[in-house]
Amino acid sequence: MTSSFTEKKADYQESVNDVLSEYGQEGGLIDINREHAGSSWMAYFNIVCVVAGTGTLGLPLALKQGGWLGVLILFLSWFMSVYTGIILIRCLYTNGKARLTTYKEIATASFGWIGGWITFFFNAWILLGAPVLYMVLSGTNLNQLCKGTVGEIGVVPWTIVSCAIVAIPFVLVKTMKEVAWMSAFGAVATLVVVFICLVMSAIDKPHQIDVHHDAVIWNMFPIALSTISFSFGGNVVYPHVEASMKKPSDWPKVVAGGLSTCAVMYFVTAVSGYLIYGNNVVSPIYNSIPEGVAQIIAIVVITLHVLLAAPILTTSFSLDIEEMFDITVERFGKVKEFLLRAAIRIAIIVVVGVISCTVPHFGELMSLIGAFANCALIFIFPVVFYLKLTGVRNKPIYELAWCLLVILLGIVGLIFGTIEAIKELIAVF
Repeated sequence: MTSSFTEKKADYQESVNDVLSEYGQEGGLIDINREHAGSSWMAYFNIVCVVAGTGTLGLPLALKQGGWLGVLILFLSWFMSVYTGIILIRCLYTNGKARLTTYKEIATASFGWIGGWITFFFNAWILLGAPVLYMVLSGTNLNQLCKGTVGEIGVVPWTIVSCAIVAIPFVLVKTMKEVAWMSAFGAVATLVVVFICLVMSAIDKPHQIDVHHDAVIWNMFPIALSTISFSFGGNVVYPHVEASMKKPSDWPKVVAGGLSTCAVMYFVTAVSGYLIYGNNVVSPIYNSIPEGVAQIIAIVVITLHVLLAAPILTTSFSLDIEEMFDITVERFGKVKEFLLRAAIRIAIIVVVGVISCTVPHFGELMSLIGAFANCALIFIFPVVFYLKLTGVRNKPIYELAWCLLVILLGIVGLIFGTIEAIKELIAVF
């Protein structure tokens, strides 16, 4: 048993040394404690669960909004998100002293406290915005499932029930490692829903007559870009996911594998959904397939998924807050630390619930969150921070050109996508 522990510790230390060597930090950089960290597979499932899910459901509508050119943007977003996911984690190891722990710390190291708080604002927007979106979807789905029964109590009451369900694991579990099992279910759930939508839409194809498709719709293109960018929105939790890994040297493979798995599901869902339903497609995509048992199963599975995915995002936000206020067992003791942590997390879920009940519009909300927060956090900030912390002149010209393209795509989505998303949200009220 002692031999097994020694071997595991040696593997862990070797993995940490590999990371530090790759990032040019062999000189005694202090890593976080990973002795109780999880496997790379659990990190992979974390990424698939957080990134896939609801993003998959809105992509056929994104193609309807932007036309077939959206497939090219989907490809670009995939490659760009893998790149920014890798360089964001590299930024954690660049100060030569100790591994940084959060997205906000990377921003602070790059541009001081102003950069830190600007990033924290965008970070909070997505880490709270996505759970809000999940609660809206869950409340809508549960009410839809209970249609015609005494359980049809309205979207808002079911949204409150959803928040109460999410609050239980959110308050009780402490770190990303402890919510990893939720990720495993979420990844499988997304695959099931994609399969159901693919099969049912194929069966429904003969009934879809005079379906219209566009090559590109330029005036709606930015909002399509923002919906697509939402689909790759995992950067905000990557520092915590990487911190939960026993072997941090596996991170590039984990993030590339996780995002590639999501991309395959995206292409299957987006292309088949838009090809078959064209301008008649709606979001979420399972509302386009024929009513019946298959649709009910898809709704149940995706509802379970969002209820399990929401604690992952809210836990990530809570960990950032607890880090800022130094809420630790060492400082407060076990009981007081738990009470403080529980109070913060209950306050967070109350905020999520209030917003969810006030803005119950899934598609428009997804576009706004994707445009305003994800375009900045996925495409713009990681590249800017990476170049600031590691230098510009030591990069080959092709990498700098790629960085410029990533930033440009992010800016277009951020500015024009946000404007269009706000217009759509105003229109539905």
